[in-house]
Amino acid sequence: MTFPSAARQGRVCFSRGFGLEIEIGRGKKARRAYGFDDIAIVPSRRTRDAEDVDIAWRLGPHLLELPLLASAMDGVVSPDIAIRLGQLGGLAVLNLEGIWTRYEDADKQLERIAGYPKEQATREMQQIYSEPVKPELIAQRIREIKAGGVLAAASLTPQKVRAHYQLALDAGLDVLVIQGTVVSAEHVSTVVEPLNLKEFIASLPVPVIVGGCASYQAALHLMRTGAAGVLVGVGPGAACTTRGVLGVGVPQATAIADAAAARVQHLLETGQYVNVIADGGMRTGGDISKAIACGADAVMVGSPLARAKEAPGHGYHWGMATFHPTLPRGARVKTEQVATLDEIVVGPAKENDGTLNLMGALRTSMATTGYDNIQAFQKAEIMFAPALQTEGKKLQREQAVGMSH
Repeated sequence: MTFPSAARQGRVCFSRGFGLEIEIGRGKKARRAYGFDDIAIVPSRRTRDAEDVDIAWRLGPHLLELPLLASAMDGVVSPDIAIRLGQLGGLAVLNLEGIWTRYEDADKQLERIAGYPKEQATREMQQIYSEPVKPELIAQRIREIKAGGVLAAASLTPQKVRAHYQLALDAGLDVLVIQGTVVSAEHVSTVVEPLNLKEFIASLPVPVIVGGCASYQAALHLMRTGAAGVLVGVGPGAACTTRGVLGVGVPQATAIADAAAARVQHLLETGQYVNVIADGGMRTGGDISKAIACGADAVMVGSPLARAKEAPGHGYHWGMATFHPTLPRGARVKTEQVATLDEIVVGPAKENDGTLNLMGALRTSMATTGYDNIQAFQKAEIMFAPALQTEGKKLQREQAVGMSH
């Protein structure tokens, strides 16, 4: 078997347990990794009716109808969005260290952020986010979501979670997300006392999601903390610049598949099933379908939901590290608010580019390939298929319609 493209880059070899490796120099080999555009889902021997497909999943004691989480981004999730997405069957994560807990009149600040010229946006956002988080607003925002009759999920960074989590729990928080660019189960520091995730999670009465991570070992160690779910994704988000600023990241298809393998190992060791949640890098229903076929139980998305007319970002969204005071790792990204949240999540779609009716697309993908639930779909055959995006699509590219839109 030969790999011409790999051979041009260096010597190709197979490493036991790791697959294809490329020698990029005498002292370093690199695994080949794949993103969503590199792969395709292969149909099985049967097809199904989409109405017979069940896309529900379980997070701790909670059964969720849609395997969809909204990212903890201030331009994506407000208390109102959290309520509406919860009513649709998904779960929105509110950023408890963002605009909504720093300002009573959060929308005024969001309008300011949307109004800045591109060259001023990051600097001005750093100033806006220098306002301290207000404990009373943490409780108020959680109560606002709970008043809508849905689950309340919110995120805190590992550095701040001990300071704020109890306020959120007392207000009725149902799911805690401990989130950072990279979160490890073994943070080493000579400066501060690291958060012991295993002890901390064991002390909580609610399910905890932790992340991000992008490798087998990191995912496995996070699963061993007792987390109910692990976020997988370092740098693939539309607003994230981590891969450029830090040079850190793994293409999502490979990252998810590695984390799914860690889930199997953890299940064998403990009998406990931990959800793998693909975080970022998904724009269309096809991307979401591929994420789950690679092994994800659910997906977390930001930019697709920022396109909702109700989204709080006024046509913009940005990541949680965009406003970092010394090393920003995100960009304020403009998007077109083209449809309602309902149309984006459950349809009906008015466009043919895969960005509307995301959950309907997932159901149809599963039905077309013959799978009737999430865990069955995780076993779907995947093919390396870089021609998938271009084969036969010349007219679409020339006219900027369909897949090229």
